[in-house]
Amino acid sequence: MKPLRILIVDDHTLFRSGIKLVLQRQEGFEVVGEAGDGLEGVKRAKQLKPDVVLLDLHMPGTSGLEALSLLADDAPQTQVVMLTVSEDAEDLLDALRAGARGYLLKNIETDFLVDAIRRAAAGESVMSPQMASKLADAMRHPQKPASNVDTGAVKLSPREKEIIIMLAKGASNKEIARDLELAESTVKIHVQGILRKLNLASRVQAAVYAVEHGLVTDR
Repeated sequence: MKPLRILIVDDHTLFRSGIKLVLQRQEGFEVVGEAGDGLEGVKRAKQLKPDVVLLDLHMPGTSGLEALSLLADDAPQTQVVMLTVSEDAEDLLDALRAGARGYLLKNIETDFLVDAIRRAAAGESVMSPQMASKLADAMRHPQKPASNVDTGAVKLSPREKEIIIMLAKGASNKEIARDLELAESTVKIHVQGILRKLNLASRVQAAVYAVEHGLVTDR
């Protein structure tokens, strides 16, 4: 198997060096580059085409969020995982909306980081446990009123609306299939259709979308 190619973008040189040392000791990982700010990170990602970018959130100059938006256009095949000290729920939601595949805190254990990188490279959403609970809280208490339904939801079929609501409630494909009496493969196709119609990158983004646009009226 080819090693996973990783780019580290963080304005703290010592932190970059430490993460690089940790990852280079892992079998199947290759740190192909580093960058000290968001704009340099975008340029390096375009040149190096890494599988995963570990991206700090708050950096001088071009921030992690700004870099994330640029990476979505310039390196769409690269999975971006935020690696930050910020435990702010709004930072989490902003990163997910902008297309981050994951949101990890810098105090995580090495094993968790290694596993999260592998999962993100495979297209899974990854998150520190503390942030997963904050995402759940944000979904239970959306800032937008339930009546503020986005017109994008009109694109969804009745079945897709059922499924996106269940995604927002944390249901897995298996649970959705059981509750709606569908084949799990059919649920996967519906989820892909939802993401495509709403121009979203992951089921986590779909869950956030459902809550923020009034599709979930009770929890």
